[in-house]
Amino acid sequence: MTAPLFINGRFRLQGLSGVQRFAAEITAQLPEAVVLTPPPGRLAGHLWEQWRLPRAARAGLLLNLGNTAPLLRRGRQAVVIHDAGVFDTPESYSLSFRLFYRTMHRVLARNGTRILTVSAFSRGRLARALRLPEEAIGIVPEGGEHILRPAPDAQVLSRHGLLPGRYALVVGTGAAHKNLTVLAGAVDWLAARGMTLALAGARDAAVFRDGGALAGARPLGRVSDGELRALYENAFCLLFPSRYEGFGIPPLEAMCCGCPVLAARAGAVPEVCGEAALWFDPQDPRSLLAGLEALPERREGLRQAGFARARLYSWPAAAARLLTLAEEARA
Repeated sequence: MTAPLFINGRFRLQGLSGVQRFAAEITAQLPEAVVLTPPPGRLAGHLWEQWRLPRAARAGLLLNLGNTAPLLRRGRQAVVIHDAGVFDTPESYSLSFRLFYRTMHRVLARNGTRILTVSAFSRGRLARALRLPEEAIGIVPEGGEHILRPAPDAQVLSRHGLLPGRYALVVGTGAAHKNLTVLAGAVDWLAARGMTLALAGARDAAVFRDGGALAGARPLGRVSDGELRALYENAFCLLFPSRYEGFGIPPLEAMCCGCPVLAARAGAVPEVCGEAALWFDPQDPRSLLAGLEALPERREGLRQAGFARARLYSWPAAAARLLTLAEEARA
């Protein structure tokens, strides 16, 4: 009889970001798995994960989908480390966070845990940081079709004074690597044309260092999936200025919704979006403005290319790939 499959369910008690989105969507594709969720309260964090979780999952294969895993478990587990940000962009994280995660990832790379990540870019960066051969790290691409699940909630537009086609959308936190300050010129460019820059997303102060405020942008805060779908479907474009991404779910979500993408050529985003996005230099605000100038005449072509590109990714395919790679850890 095949040993049972367990999933580290700690992500269920965390706020929703790209990492938790990945964990939730993969889990939904694996109904045969037993999800082990910590009890609310004092033991819900790392202490539960390091001491209670290994015992609960001792009879089978343990999948850890959100960057962390039990350190004392020898083999029979896989961990998805989404990027090497704690090594490559330390300015984005609190000191305690990055020291803890650096130590954890180095130990996991040496204790028999199967290391997985979400892009070739992240595999290369993790291999360098953890001193592993690239072929030792498996790749599980993500998906974006979850954004089409809820009906669009267009009330978010009227609530924030946004008009269809008259705003550019930014989705992300204020962390330093999200590079929001490069958008200062875009705020002025849009305002000169009667348009607005709308910023959706919340920031976790316990994890991220602030990358600076963006004057003139209209903050929307955290939005629901239905609201986000409506924002994508009615936006002039998605602006994605991040200079470091392990994958980049927002551009893929935007493409699913027919929203043109103007993104920084950095991290894994070019790998994910290919020729279906318009690109700018994350360090050069002038190239961003040139992209905005070129966007109107290329908008429909980008929409169609985005639809085609988004179809290359799906959560069922991601889950199947993850299971194939994780099976190598059963022994």
